[in-house]
Amino acid sequence: MSQAFTFSIKRLSFDENYQPSDSTRITTNFANLARGASRQENLRNTLRMIDRRFNNLAHWDNPKGDRYAVELEIISVEMHMGAEGGSDAFPLIEILKTNIVDRKNNERIEGITGNNFSSYVRDYDFSVLLSEHNNNTSTFSTPDNFGELHGKLFKHFVNSSTYKAHFSKPPVICISASSSKTYHRTENQHPILGVEYQQNEFSPTDQYFEKMGLQVRYFMPPGSAAPLAFYFQGDLLGHYTNLELISIISTMETFQKIYRPEIYNANSAAGNLYQPSLKNQDYSLTQIVYDREERSQLAVKQGKFTEEHFIKPYAKTLESWAANCTL
Repeated sequence: MSQAFTFSIKRLSFDENYQPSDSTRITTNFANLARGASRQENLRNTLRMIDRRFNNLAHWDNPKGDRYAVELEIISVEMHMGAEGGSDAFPLIEILKTNIVDRKNNERIEGITGNNFSSYVRDYDFSVLLSEHNNNTSTFSTPDNFGELHGKLFKHFVNSSTYKAHFSKPPVICISASSSKTYHRTENQHPILGVEYQQNEFSPTDQYFEKMGLQVRYFMPPGSAAPLAFYFQGDLLGHYTNLELISIISTMETFQKIYRPEIYNANSAAGNLYQPSLKNQDYSLTQIVYDREERSQLAVKQGKFTEEHFIKPYAKTLESWAANCTL
């Protein structure tokens, strides 16, 4: 069963002309921006924000603040049923790949793989399975083995020859800190990632990513308003260069300023004790159009799509594979 699934990868540039593919989750950060009458302006402004933030952090030998530009690739991963990669394929995940253009030296530098993380199976777990499990119950709980199938599928991909043929380092995912937890500032400080924050207990998202083989640390980069959650394998501080780390910060902090301005575009920075809140009123809006309510509604539809086209049709295969998978 270790060869039950194989993977294929498609690459698509994320630029001002980007059009989401038919298999892209509409709730994905980059896809959500590329919709409606303001789509091209949204994309153009987002890319400008990313470049400005990158040059702000990579300020050495960069007197005019325009030395670098960030190029983004959308990495779409399809999972094929059967060792020979048959026609039955499911759009398993989408991640982002950053690449850095150094205008001074006229070179293109590889960035970080991961950044954003989009998963239909995660939509199913949180918007369908978890909702049904807690329906008509007085206390919240998670089903047995919650997130284990998704975690094993992710680890299977990262350990696959397909991943290793395309990417030289393990992925790093960067998302918002949980609004349900309180974080306290530590004395640890990194020149690029900034001040480290810690919390006393994992959030459900932290636990979910742990099953994907990823540990978490929280850092508030210089000039940021709130800590970001970084999910990674191995050594986050030792395995990645400063420019690689700047590429993920500039990209994902920009998305968070657009989607969670109450937290990441707040007018005052997080203090020694910090709990993120979407009810914060002291923040600034970006000039980028985004419908957060629609995004949450679509997650349920996408979870149902996954149940219909993946979970139910391949239930026996997935159950057998997960039971025998030793990742």
